[in-house]
Amino acid sequence: MVDEALTAGEDDAGPPDDEGLTAGDTWIELSVRADLEAVEAVSEILSRFAPGGTSVEPGFELIDEGLGARIDPNKPAIVRAYLPGRDRTAARLAVRQARVALGHLQAFNLRPIGELEVSVVHEADWAQAWKAHFPVLRIGRRLVIRPTWRRHRRRPDDVVLALDPGMAFGTGLHPTTRLCLAGIERWADEGRFAAARVLDVGCGSGILMIAAGLFGASRLVGLDTDPIAVEASMANAARNHLQVEVRSGSLPSRSGPFDLVVANLIASLLIALADDLRAELRPGGRLLASGIFIDREADVRSALVAAGLGSLERTVEGDWVALEFERS
Repeated sequence: MVDEALTAGEDDAGPPDDEGLTAGDTWIELSVRADLEAVEAVSEILSRFAPGGTSVEPGFELIDEGLGARIDPNKPAIVRAYLPGRDRTAARLAVRQARVALGHLQAFNLRPIGELEVSVVHEADWAQAWKAHFPVLRIGRRLVIRPTWRRHRRRPDDVVLALDPGMAFGTGLHPTTRLCLAGIERWADEGRFAAARVLDVGCGSGILMIAAGLFGASRLVGLDTDPIAVEASMANAARNHLQVEVRSGSLPSRSGPFDLVVANLIASLLIALADDLRAELRPGGRLLASGIFIDREADVRSALVAAGLGSLERTVEGDWVALEFERS
């Protein structure tokens, strides 16, 4: 079998067997089970070999008689990456190099990291195969993320967001996205979305601005530098019967000022955009910033405070932090 050949030792027996495959009709799936706090390091290693990047499936427990799921931070996550199966020799080399790099990481014994597992996904099954990794997720008290191909038994107070992430970032599975969604639900509890203008910087799949819209925001604007994300955000907004404005690019938006801004980016971008983020807010407006690894929290906070924002809330999940600010 192909997967057995690709995972076979470190010998130099030659190219793996091609039984059952034709050129260009397969992908090689690499997957590693890892503690949540080791996910970033494992993702970085696998992304070196996977042109399409990586995906993370956190551990979860089934609820609602198996129809939904809730994140369980005590269970390991699964990091997945995919290699083109066209060049079998190159795939075998990539698997070997990934094993070596993961072995070096495992040697530190910082967090539990499982062995690299390799399997084959046929092109004909590709469009459906990745969907198995996305269950219905309940986040907070009311917000439910429902992949469009799954069913959900709605509770009376549920706010259900239908999502098809495709290749865009933002499914609700990553801790930074969950932190933002929890903050958005808190804003809703405080009544901040009534007639509110909302900007989502780095909108990805559109999940955050759509959640804001379902909670009652009056105007939704999204920005992303990735054209795939722009398309995904527009499509997902339509699935949820919301009108949005999504543009390719970054700040300034030239559509402000906004009552609320969400920015699920990375620390270096938040620091670089600190002045621009403040400029997008009206006086009294709120910023929710996430994508912050805990060891960069102080740098991000300092940059945003120096830009003229007052620090309010701080929420944490694992090694990730979300910060809330107000323009005074």
